[in-house]
Amino acid sequence: MLSTAFAALALFTAAAQAGKRGLTWTYYDSTLDTNVLNNGDGNIVAIYDYETYAPPCSNGIGNLGFIGMQRCTDCDSSPIAQLASRQSAQGWATLFTLNEPDTGMISPGDAATWYINNINAIPIKKALPAVTSSASAGQGLDWLSQMISACNGGCSYDYINLHWYGPDFATFQSYVESANSKFPNTQIVITEFALQNPAGGQADQVNFFKQAIPFLDGADYVQLYFPFVASSPSLFQQNDAAGAGYAGTGSCLYNDDGSASAVGQLFM
Repeated sequence: MLSTAFAALALFTAAAQAGKRGLTWTYYDSTLDTNVLNNGDGNIVAIYDYETYAPPCSNGIGNLGFIGMQRCTDCDSSPIAQLASRQSAQGWATLFTLNEPDTGMISPGDAATWYINNINAIPIKKALPAVTSSASAGQGLDWLSQMISACNGGCSYDYINLHWYGPDFATFQSYVESANSKFPNTQIVITEFALQNPAGGQADQVNFFKQAIPFLDGADYVQLYFPFVASSPSLFQQNDAAGAGYAGTGSCLYNDDGSASAVGQLFM
C-alpha cells in the first residue's frame, strides 16, 4: 500500500506543474466518477473531501493527488489521534486544516495552540485553516492575521486557505488580490469558491468561472483552486440543503446523470 501511495504522490507532484485545479468532493458523492472530469489532460490534479479518509468514488480517483483535511480539531470521522498514521499510510503530499473556524468555531489563539500541538509535526506541505471571505472584524483575513500573530512564529505552514462566495468576478478578484497583498510571502490555495446563489443559476456561474479560471491560472501566487462543488444538484440538495440554499446548485460540476455539467466542462 505504501509503494502505491508514494507512486501516486510522484504523479501528483508532476501533474501539479501542469495544472492547479482540484475537486471539492463530499462523502455523499460515492456514486460519481472522478474520471468524468479527470480526463488526463493535466488540468485537474487534486481532490479533497474534508476528511482524512480517501474520497468515496465510484471508480477511484485515478492519478489525482488526495489532500487530507483535518476539518475540525477532533472529528469522529477524522480523529486527530489518527492524523499522522493516516497521512503516513496514504502518502498525502499536502494537508488542509480547520474548515471556516473564523465563523465562531475556535478563537485565533486556540487555533494557533492546536495547530502547533497537532499539525506542525506532520512532515508534508500544510495549509493554515480555511477562512471565509467575511470582512467583519475577527473573521476572514482578520481572523487569519490574528492566528498568525498568536503563532508567534511557531506555526509551520506553506499556504493560506481561502473560501469565497459573492456577487461577481470583480469582487472575487479583489478578494484574492487583497489576500495576496496581505500575505505576499505565502502561496494561496482556494478550496471553495463560486457565486453565491446567483439569479441566473448555472448560466451566471458559467460566465463567472470563464473569467475566474484564466485569472487563477495566471496568478503565480495561487497554488491550487477548487470550485464548489464536485457534486450533482440532486445529491447536493438531498444531503446539504442549507449549503445548496446558500450557494445554489448552478456551480455543481456534475449533472444528475453523472455527466459533466456546463461548469464542470470548463475545468476539464
